[in-house]
Amino acid sequence: MSIQRINPGPRMSQAVVFGNMVYLAGQVGTPSASIQGQTESILAKIDALLAQAGTSKSNVLKAEIWLSDMSHFAAMNELWDAWIDPANPPARACGESKLATSEYDVEIMITAAKI
Repeated sequence: MSIQRINPGPRMSQAVVFGNMVYLAGQVGTPSASIQGQTESILAKIDALLAQAGTSKSNVLKAEIWLSDMSHFAAMNELWDAWIDPANPPARACGESKLATSEYDVEIMITAAKI
């Protein structure tokens, strides 16, 4: 089995495909945008990376979401709930964490299947 790396950089790849599994790096949105602006940007990036990998949000198995402050939970979930395929919701964790810089309020990491 070969490994496909999508948008590799010096530190990481934005996505890695191995067999029928797709692993996305943690995605962040537009720095200093509102929580909804950052979430919207992240979900668009996830859609694009999943498409490049040959899959879609309907095949997301697991999502890990980090918020800079849990006060953003409802606003982020508003966009998440509108985005996710309601017939195929993934396993998900969401917690509060100090992110890479103070400009980011949300980061989302996805594991998906290729079917």
